[in-house]
Amino acid sequence: MIGRAIAGAFVAAAIALAAWRAGSLTRSGAVAALFTGTLAIAAGWAWGELLIIYFASSSLLSRVGARVKAERSIGIVEKGGARDATQVFANGAIFALAAVSQLILPSDTWLAAGAGALAASASDTWGTEIGMLAKAPPRMITTWRVVPTGTSGGVSALGLAAMASGTLFIALAAWLVQGNYGNARVAIAVSLGGIVGSLVDSLVGALAQSRRYCATCSSATERVVHDCGTRTERAGGVKWLNNDGVNAASTIIGALVSACAFMLAR
Repeated sequence: MIGRAIAGAFVAAAIALAAWRAGSLTRSGAVAALFTGTLAIAAGWAWGELLIIYFASSSLLSRVGARVKAERSIGIVEKGGARDATQVFANGAIFALAAVSQLILPSDTWLAAGAGALAASASDTWGTEIGMLAKAPPRMITTWRVVPTGTSGGVSALGLAAMASGTLFIALAAWLVQGNYGNARVAIAVSLGGIVGSLVDSLVGALAQSRRYCATCSSATERVVHDCGTRTERAGGVKWLNNDGVNAASTIIGALVSACAFMLAR
């Protein structure tokens, strides 16, 4: 295990460095990715492969139509571009925790939980990155009213299809990386966890995530300081709950649902 952890550190460092140079990660994000990747590979090469598949797919999708997405969501989303450490841990901390649990008490349940967390995150990422390219504006999942592109809780037909695709992609990857086509129960459990986790992400984003308003631009935003330089006013939601917190919550739900579904399917 120690030898695999050392090898994992080198692999994770190479990937994190490449991602930093490519602009996918900030410096702090690269350090966080190094930490998460090392733990994943220490738990097993299948864990490392799954994490790489997740990260590669998310990074590639963020580049598809990047200019269009930036124009449509300008001034709304709190963070954009390279992921920092907070974003990396919000999406990968539960997976890393499952990897540590696998090291302490090996069980396929931990893989189901870790992959479920990644599936929920991938579902949200795919839904966001692809959904923002939809021709029709998104609608709030709770009220179905039209909202600006990039608004948390906003969904579209294209985005919902992408969410389902992201979940199934990670579920399939979790099935294949186990070797000999792995355990089909893991894939089924991960699919369920990813879908539930991503729906929770949208609902919590719509109902509880902190919302702000720029009086100067008369526009809704997630930013404390708007692009125009004006400090925004709180307009609703839980004050401390930002998008990173919502993402973390969705990965927890994804992991729990996947683990429970896996154990119940025995």
